Amino acid sequence: MKTAIDPMSPAFEENRAAMLERVADLAEQHAKALAGGGSRYVERHHRRGKLTARERIELLLDPDSPFLELGALAGWGTDFAVGGSIVTGIGVVEGVECMIVANDPTVKGGSSNPVTVKKGFRAAQIAAENRLPTINLVESGGADLPTQKDIFIPGGKSFRNLTEASADRRPTIALVFGNSTAGGAYIPGMSDYVVMVKEGAKVFLGGPPLVKMATGEESDDESLGGAEMHARQSGLADYLAVDERDAIRLGRQIVRRLNWRKHGPAPAGDYAEPLYDPDELLGIVPTDLKIPFDPREVIARIVDGSEFDEFKPLYGPSLVTGFAQLHGYPVGILANAQGVLFSAEAQKAAQFIQLANQVDTPLLFLHNTTGYMVGAEYEQGGIIKHGAQMINAVSNSHVPHISVVLGASYGAGNYGMSGRAYDPRFMFSWTGAKSAVMGPAQLAGVISIVARQAAEAKGQPYDEEGDAQMRAFVEQQIENESLAYFTSGLGYDDGVIDPRDTRTILGVCLSAIHNAPVEGARGYGVFRL
Repeated sequence: MKTAIDPMSPAFEENRAAMLERVADLAEQHAKALAGGGSRYVERHHRRGKLTARERIELLLDPDSPFLELGALAGWGTDFAVGGSIVTGIGVVEGVECMIVANDPTVKGGSSNPVTVKKGFRAAQIAAENRLPTINLVESGGADLPTQKDIFIPGGKSFRNLTEASADRRPTIALVFGNSTAGGAYIPGMSDYVVMVKEGAKVFLGGPPLVKMATGEESDDESLGGAEMHARQSGLADYLAVDERDAIRLGRQIVRRLNWRKHGPAPAGDYAEPLYDPDELLGIVPTDLKIPFDPREVIARIVDGSEFDEFKPLYGPSLVTGFAQLHGYPVGILANAQGVLFSAEAQKAAQFIQLANQVDTPLLFLHNTTGYMVGAEYEQGGIIKHGAQMINAVSNSHVPHISVVLGASYGAGNYGMSGRAYDPRFMFSWTGAKSAVMGPAQLAGVISIVARQAAEAKGQPYDEEGDAQMRAFVEQQIENESLAYFTSGLGYDDGVIDPRDTRTILGVCLSAIHNAPVEGARGYGVFRL
């Protein structure tokens, strides 16, 4: 691929400076999750001789191997701690890619709130779809009781997920470092392998106060649910660790004996890095998302050797499609070029998605779209039918999808490009990206037009001053709700990322995907022609 990027141009430098500001802000937002419950609670945790959630993860992982944290900004913009008092992500343990789920005991003792539950469900979904073993690093006081109404009923699915994983021959391992009480006792209870830390782990359905209230029995933590009792008497603990580091050693030992094998095809043994500097990704997306950019410049900086075999380059030019290789894995790429999707682009996408399914090739969707084109000419030309063809192809595609929102992802274009509702295996947003039903100005304008027409129908004068205030308010609201932080906080993607990390993150995702077989659809539903 050739590049038209001039890193010395004023436009590039302006875009780069703006993106660097966003990346710096992203680091500040991530710092909130990294801080856990704050320095006071981290220090107290250390004084008790305990490791934090991320320290445990670091010791568990193979040395110098990556950890792809997922949902780091979950709960952003809510009253709950950023991160949802739980750390989830994909890491390599004894050469095996595993889903790792770690309670953060510095945040309300690791108790689960609605954000925790939602984030845990997403981790379980990723583990299931990509056939990953799961390692739970457990230290939680159970449900955050003030929010019990929001988590008690749906939270039961957490235990069902563990049993389904075992039935699907995806091993589940629980390393219990502290409390695992009430419903949380079923995490080790339903895991395939259980390690408990001596004089640290406490696993019981009801603690001493509850037992006293329910039965009148006097008991202590150790006799009721201590690690040594479970190792010697109840049999719930398979391994008794002398301390936290020993528990992690035993966890790695268990993974080493899993005899784990990937079921998907292996990557190419040798591949080239992109020809162009990934740092240049900072200057490609304009500060104003209304200004289009060429997604080929992004593709050239993330695929192996910057080699891209473009499909139908002269037809439907607002959507770029083609095949490439990324970290040795084949991928089909769909990338929005000029924002709007016309009929030709929709038909081109539908055909390309079917082709990728025929050759069992995962699909990468790079979003920068304002949606499908509207207007009398396009409605008469069949834009609804053609958009439906694209969405049909996306919906019934069986090969794994990965979505990355580079700029805008508005309207049904988000659906056609395999947005969250279409269950991509992974979905990320560049910092500065936006997702909404439409742009803020357009949405506010639509509301204004409808209100004006309603007033005219009633023969009432229209309040222009009130209209201006309403439009400003709505625009600001939609602008805030479109931000990548906001949508990521709701769990609508798996993380907001620095553009320069795109290739590495995609490589980790593709490797994880190939733990499971990669097979395309064997048939489609009716395409409206």
